[in-house]
Amino acid sequence: MIRFDHFNFNVFDLDKSLAFYKEALGLEIVREKTGEDGSFKQCWLGDKTTGFQLELTYNVGREKGYDLGECEYHLAFRTDEYDAFHARHKAMGCVAYENEAMGIYFITDPDGYWIEIVPE
Repeated sequence: MIRFDHFNFNVFDLDKSLAFYKEALGLEIVREKTGEDGSFKQCWLGDKTTGFQLELTYNVGREKGYDLGECEYHLAFRTDEYDAFHARHKAMGCVAYENEAMGIYFITDPDGYWIEIVPE
């Protein structure tokens, strides 16, 4: 048997990212790890519903954000509160792209990662 466990995003400002994921998606830290030498910190975020986790990795001393290339990948969330989340994300100013024909939209986090929001 094999199953999905987590997905990682490297982030430039951990506090800013943690605040974004809590406000935008209600994710909270379920575990943390700091490198013995203090060179990195990892936080795994959970949704209190599934076992899937988003790992945020912060590398201490990094002087600029990450090059995400063409960002031809994304993380997706499914919700039965689509309209409420859409309104929240519009108010936050983080909606990057809307595809009304497909009934989905994408938000971007502080580092530019794309997150798809799909209705139930």
